Amino acid sequence: MRNRPTILFHGPAGLPAPDLVRRWATERDFPLQEVSDPALIESILLRGRPALLFVDWSLGTDSEALVQRIKADAFTAIIPVLVLLDRHDPDVTARWFATGADEVLSGLFAPSEQRARMNTLVGRAVRDVGVHPSTRMPGTTEIERAIRVRIDDSGDHAVCYADLDHFKEFNDRYGYYEGDRVIYILSRILHDVVRGLCGSQGFVGHIGGDDFIFMVPMAEVEEVCTEILQVFDNLVPCQYNEQDQRAGYFFGKDRRGQLHRVPLMTLSIGVVTSKNRTFAHPAEVSELATEMKSYAKTLPGSVFVVDRRQDRDPGFRPNAPR
Repeated sequence: MRNRPTILFHGPAGLPAPDLVRRWATERDFPLQEVSDPALIESILLRGRPALLFVDWSLGTDSEALVQRIKADAFTAIIPVLVLLDRHDPDVTARWFATGADEVLSGLFAPSEQRARMNTLVGRAVRDVGVHPSTRMPGTTEIERAIRVRIDDSGDHAVCYADLDHFKEFNDRYGYYEGDRVIYILSRILHDVVRGLCGSQGFVGHIGGDDFIFMVPMAEVEEVCTEILQVFDNLVPCQYNEQDQRAGYFFGKDRRGQLHRVPLMTLSIGVVTSKNRTFAHPAEVSELATEMKSYAKTLPGSVFVVDRRQDRDPGFRPNAPR
């Protein structure tokens, strides 16, 4: 069982958290920690990532300065801060928002709306942290969650690991700006094809760099992967200058400084399915998907390969590349 994120309440010494906060934390199964020392609050935030920090407004300028420091640090700024007022005051509310607070609650809101706002704030923070900044796609946290959902589902699903070939050499020749543009283009191809062919049953996530995970129903694997590779192969030559595009390669240096021909980028996809296998943990799926992706990268051109092995099958018999 995973450790639940902590909820912090920062208020005057000896003042317990309001009943609303206590009940809400209990309902959400969040451990509640009450801390009056601002230095200790900052220490806790730097050691971990609490789900939410409540701040009692009555602490005044010291707590305002605390919130400003938290939001000025990129590491702690992602932690949502909610300020509790004892009464509605537009000027006080505006001042707290100016410090960087993510939400301000007062008696103006009914208890049900206060709980809804707290739920939304936590959900928004989880979503924002789980999104990859360069593509705005779900990151590793959401990818793991999506794999878990499919492990628990009785249907046949496919987890596909997509990775660019010769991307590093392209980045070295054309620069990181053009490299980022290629990654963004790939993210849009994956998103548009998967969503277009699978609708809500599809999922696309960005691991990082030029590595992506997408998930589709087993019956859609061949059509989805074939379409992705065709669109990619049509678009990728346009990312090169006319000379490289016409030649179909350029000369780059290897790690020893020797010149060699670098072909245009291709895309390799390794596919793992639940058709012949059972999985207990996302790590098992990730390991097999990485293995299949690595095998696909040994093959020429843009290809996808599907793991056809069964549980406890020692043989390695992927499908023919497409």
